[in-house]
Amino acid sequence: MTAPNRATLWGRTLVDELAAGGLEAVCIAPGSRSTPLTVAFAEHPDVTVFSHLDERSAGFFALGRARRTGDPTALVCTSGTAAANFHPAVIEANQARVPLLVLTADRPHELRDSGANQTVDQVKLYGDAVRWDAELPDPEADERKVRALRTTAARALAETAGVEPGPVHLNCPFRKPLEPIDRPDDVPDSFDDTLAGRGRTGPFVETTAGTRTLEANQHRPLVEALERAERPLIVAGPVDPADLITLDPDTVLSVAERLGAPIFADPLSGVRFGAHVDAGTGSARSSVVGGYDAYVEELPDPDVVVRFGASPTSKPLCHALRDADARQFLLDPAGKWREATFTATDLLAASPGPVFEALLEQFDDGLEPSAHDGWLSDVQAAERRHWAIRDDALAAAELEAAPFEGAILASVFDHAPDPATVFVSNSMPIRDADRFARPRDAGLTVLGNRGASGIDGITSTALGAGSAADEPLVLVTGDLAFYHDSNGLLAVDRCDVDATVVLLDNDGGGIFHKLPIEEFEPPFTDQFKTPHDLEFEALAELYGLEFERVEPTAFESAYRRSLGQEGTQVLAVAFDAEASHRRREDLKDRVRVAVRSALEE
Repeated sequence: MTAPNRATLWGRTLVDELAAGGLEAVCIAPGSRSTPLTVAFAEHPDVTVFSHLDERSAGFFALGRARRTGDPTALVCTSGTAAANFHPAVIEANQARVPLLVLTADRPHELRDSGANQTVDQVKLYGDAVRWDAELPDPEADERKVRALRTTAARALAETAGVEPGPVHLNCPFRKPLEPIDRPDDVPDSFDDTLAGRGRTGPFVETTAGTRTLEANQHRPLVEALERAERPLIVAGPVDPADLITLDPDTVLSVAERLGAPIFADPLSGVRFGAHVDAGTGSARSSVVGGYDAYVEELPDPDVVVRFGASPTSKPLCHALRDADARQFLLDPAGKWREATFTATDLLAASPGPVFEALLEQFDDGLEPSAHDGWLSDVQAAERRHWAIRDDALAAAELEAAPFEGAILASVFDHAPDPATVFVSNSMPIRDADRFARPRDAGLTVLGNRGASGIDGITSTALGAGSAADEPLVLVTGDLAFYHDSNGLLAVDRCDVDATVVLLDNDGGGIFHKLPIEEFEPPFTDQFKTPHDLEFEALAELYGLEFERVEPTAFESAYRRSLGQEGTQVLAVAFDAEASHRRREDLKDRVRVAVRSALEE
């Protein structure tokens, strides 16, 4: 590999090795010190480059793309605070197990701790939020160093997708010249003939990743518990990107049906939506249910629970699991504890897919569970009552011209195209999706940032996810999250991503109406709800987006119209946050009374 100078050699070698290892996309923010990496990526035919002006938005865009694909996306920035602006996305990638490769350019070692401009300590910058970090050696036309560089690149890529996928950080110091300027004798003409990768095809180091499974005898405690269970329950929480791709919902459903167990399927679980759901009944076929947030406290306790994914979005469900006198099995491929109520009894360090496949084999070998017939039918009856009351409430709200935010989430999911990617913001939108998004026979990939559950980077993450799939993208976001990541809207044009953006504008932090602080005024309005009085039309105009203020009762028609159009439309729907919250409370009370009455009959 000929190169005009050491920095160019280093950039080309590193990018060549990453591409050979399967890296397909990179997000780059502009800067001088990162020039060798930027030029190398821009020249490489096998890597798609997404250009971003803002490092924080770039970080979340890369996060969204990696979340959607399950494969690592790379990030490149210059030195100094640019690298610090990646940190929020790195934290989310860590918590949510999203593969991310962060390449931060740096000043050479002799300039550190010298007062040199734009020089900060970038070694181990992200602390324990990364799976692995390394500092690359100084660029040099040395065969051993090039072997080390290639090996480090291959290892870094493999570490992003290990047993516990997540972010990896490579700090990359460069000396000038940074541009591909010829520097005589910097890289000998003969060096191409002695390159460490000579004679190899593909990556310099080929890593074969395995799947964490249990030995046959290690399934026995779970199998025996399920054999004796009268009220078994499967809880599907928000899943990691790897499991979203590899987990087969049909297998989970088959196990549930054989057990007589309901599946409480979080909207981010990959199980609430799909071909395994029976559209004909308007609810899940046999087992997949989604309305539990409203009625789970009225149900009898399960006696055996099988859980996979992160903690559920639903707080009532988490509390019900906390208080249940049940044996609870957590399935986690990394063997990590992901259950903050600390009431689970068993941790199975295995990927959920192989565990459910093994359970299905046990059924084929004659496993005969003893679940009580009334258990599943009681849950199904509660589920039907929930959706019936929801539908009645939505119809009544439309007639009264006083819908609430949950009605918008219901419409988003009921009428989303098949297939589609739906990204839901934190705060109230994901909670409304959890309660009002009915299970449906449709290929909906539903995503959210539930690792650290922040409202930063929501728009950028959604657009990153949309860049990875050739299907409609719907983003549901609150007004504060939309404002917080307004820089990310530049990616609509620069990265050629179209979306329908559903903007729920309740003029501030509506979620705080759920907390006791609501009763303390002041400081509630000024310091918690924080009304902003912003007009988002100007923001849409700045980025060349179509903007429409939509009355809640007219949302469905505007939504359908947007989905049939090209380009990006922002549908802004205004609400009174307190009134919406009161309607949610009233609806939940009605569901609980109805379910309680049904169970007592």
